[in-house]
Amino acid sequence: MGCHHRDEDAPTRPTTRITYHYPNGGWTFNTDRKKCTSGDPVPIPHRYFQSGDFVIGGITSQFSVPFAQNNFHQHPSQLQIDENIVLTKNYQLLLALVFAVEEINENHQILPNITLGFNIYDSYFNAQHTYYATLQLLSTHNRFIPNYKCGIQNNLISVIGALYTRTSLDIAEVLGIYKVPQFSYGSTPWLNEKADTISFYKMVPSEAYEYIGILQLLLHFSWTWVGVLTAGGDIGERFVQAILEVFPTRGICFAFLERFKTLYFSNLLDFITLFVSIFNVSMESNANVVIVYEEHVLNFRLLLYLPEMGMGTMEPKGKVWIMMTSMVLMSQIYQKTWDIQAIHGALSFTVHSNEVRGFQDFLQTRSHFETKEDGFVQDFWEQAFDCVFPNTFLSEEREKICTGAEKLESLSGLLFEMNMIGQSYNIYNAVYAVAHALNAMQSCQHKHRARTDRMSNLQNPQSWQLHHFLRTVSFNNSAGDKISFDQNGELIEGFDLVNWFIFPNQSFLRVKVGRLDPCASQDNMLTIHDESITWHRSFNETMPFSMCTESCQPGYSKRRQEGKPFCCYDCIPCPEGKISNQNDMDDCIKCPEDQYPNQVKNSCLLKHRSFLSYEDSLGITLAILVLLFSWLTLLVLGSFMKNHSTPIVKANNRKLTYALLISILLCFLCALLFIGQPGMVTCLAQQMTFGLIFSVAVSCVLAKTLTVVLAFTTTKPGSRMRKWVGKPLASCIVLSCSLIQVGICAVWLGVSPPFPDVDMHSLTEEIILECNEGLPTMFYCVLGYMGFLAIISFMVAFLARKLPDSFNEAKFITFSMLVFCSVWLSFVPTYLSTKGKYMVAVEIFSILASSAGLLGCIFSPKCYIILFRPELNNKEQLIRRKI
Repeated sequence: MGCHHRDEDAPTRPTTRITYHYPNGGWTFNTDRKKCTSGDPVPIPHRYFQSGDFVIGGITSQFSVPFAQNNFHQHPSQLQIDENIVLTKNYQLLLALVFAVEEINENHQILPNITLGFNIYDSYFNAQHTYYATLQLLSTHNRFIPNYKCGIQNNLISVIGALYTRTSLDIAEVLGIYKVPQFSYGSTPWLNEKADTISFYKMVPSEAYEYIGILQLLLHFSWTWVGVLTAGGDIGERFVQAILEVFPTRGICFAFLERFKTLYFSNLLDFITLFVSIFNVSMESNANVVIVYEEHVLNFRLLLYLPEMGMGTMEPKGKVWIMMTSMVLMSQIYQKTWDIQAIHGALSFTVHSNEVRGFQDFLQTRSHFETKEDGFVQDFWEQAFDCVFPNTFLSEEREKICTGAEKLESLSGLLFEMNMIGQSYNIYNAVYAVAHALNAMQSCQHKHRARTDRMSNLQNPQSWQLHHFLRTVSFNNSAGDKISFDQNGELIEGFDLVNWFIFPNQSFLRVKVGRLDPCASQDNMLTIHDESITWHRSFNETMPFSMCTESCQPGYSKRRQEGKPFCCYDCIPCPEGKISNQNDMDDCIKCPEDQYPNQVKNSCLLKHRSFLSYEDSLGITLAILVLLFSWLTLLVLGSFMKNHSTPIVKANNRKLTYALLISILLCFLCALLFIGQPGMVTCLAQQMTFGLIFSVAVSCVLAKTLTVVLAFTTTKPGSRMRKWVGKPLASCIVLSCSLIQVGICAVWLGVSPPFPDVDMHSLTEEIILECNEGLPTMFYCVLGYMGFLAIISFMVAFLARKLPDSFNEAKFITFSMLVFCSVWLSFVPTYLSTKGKYMVAVEIFSILASSAGLLGCIFSPKCYIILFRPELNNKEQLIRRKI
């Protein structure tokens, strides 16, 4: 951009004289200023646009618009080159520049006394032409002599360009030397060492934010299995390296990664073969989401059109295409009839834009053919409206005559849009940024001028002087958006997330469904309105899934498949004791100690406390049995006490019999200590009481057995055992045997006594409240000693079983000890194999069974005689050999 000083007292601004030239098939706008002498511009034959992009420069700015290289027909054998093909949609970029300049020139609040003008060149997307056009901006008008100023001069202030990264870098390599501000309005170039980054201003936010946006978009919808189609060359490799470094760390895998290659007509067959291969890979993959990083949308459209051309072995499938900022949905003339339904439901990050007031009226009311030197409008018009002007050669294929009265609004959105697109919006803002910077520089010079020659500096501002003001420029444009740059020269702005809605008539609608805000925290940059998104029809309007393996539901964990990416896995059930409460968990987790997994292993349930209580049916049953056997024991004891003078009671030591019955009664009652919630007192009393009472009972049985043996032994003449028969012997046996058990229990209490404990692990669904034996060895010592007494009693009774029946209890004692030993021998493995309250129930049952065995086997025959055969309970009957 340049400036032209106007005297302050002038009533109006001088008008801009516009002359058009075709140095590169483009146009040039110049202000009406001359120095030295210069001849009239020498016309250069018009050249059709083969490839490349516009470079807007000169006094104003520079930008780029891509043109196609080739024309694709229905079959690859018919592929031809047509040098008269343009991308009509990009003509709007030129008009956005014209609109911005005219709007500024008509606004007396901005740049008073200064008129803006601009030059436009075509770079043909070629480095040689780009360098040539850039050097022309630094040359005298119509003379390719860089740094030489004579004749009609272009006071170069800034450059706007280009649409594509490669062209922007080529321009920057030249302009960086001169410190000329350069504005990139399309792709954000990756500046290299040759480019002067200080002179570069980016109207598109950094691509790094766009990468973050794509990542957050994938994570938002849980798309972990995606394909990638990327451009070839350094630009594509930069993108690939960026996503390969970050995406896998967030759980994103790549189903495929295919690269487009530059089209060269010398190897057209290889080019088509490559596209067919890319199409087949894309359609064959089960990835429903594909990221497309390609500056040239024409390649992407060709890829989607391959099935219509009868190419590709795979049937086309619906995909969610995620497109980058640089991709604008456009069409060449030969692509006008190509179906774009495959793009329906696509998502793309686009440069934030708003509708600029007056732009549509400008497009509708502008007389596009009044400027006869416009080297672009005729080709644009013919291509857009598929017609030819009368002075042009009429081909047989296209004979429609252009009138110039055709309406731009009647064109398809693929060819031309009446709404300002993102790139046009950037050009509009870039022009205004230069204007505001020039305005600030003018104000600064007016405030601080001390000499009269300051005005000459204003009339000839140097481009490098503009940087200070561009870095601090900040204004609201006519659409209400704030425009300013950060310290890196990047526009402080975000991206819009756009959802593409394709109508059956090939028209389309861009629906903003989200916003990428670089000022937010990294994990919250992207805001998405899910309910506003329309998906491809093949997904039945529901959000598609894109995962290598269907999500592992809660209750399962992932196991990676060998030889495949980490996103590919098998779902295996959680092992016992573990759960997974989320989808796609890498490993199952354990529940807290007081909880256990539910049946499907997707959540934890609270364990219930378990102990043998009186409210439990098992506890009630055992308590009733205890009371029943205790009542029976009392009946037996009462019967014996009532008939204490009868011979059958007096036989075999009456007091020893009472002691045995009382100990059996206590054995039954001690079982009640095991029912109820364990406490410190009950835990100490349970095993100790059980061990001591049973030792007394078995000692009494042993004493009775020895008494019988000694009784019959002392009847022999001269027996020395007579003095041992009697009460002292029985009492000594009972007391000594019991004291040994008391000693064992005392050691137990001293070393490691029982205590109440909580067992959370033995049973899955229960927390067992139990009495911990403290030192299990001592518990088995108590059982072992009790078993030792029982075995001695059994052996003695077994040896005495053949003594005269009338005075002999040995046979009954033998049976009782046999039952007693059998119960406690079976108790040990059963006790060890059960858990919780059932383990306590086993011990209670063993107590009841062994006690009942003693009561039944020893006292039932005598009770039978006392209660039912009292006639046998006399001395005469007892001295007989048989009852």
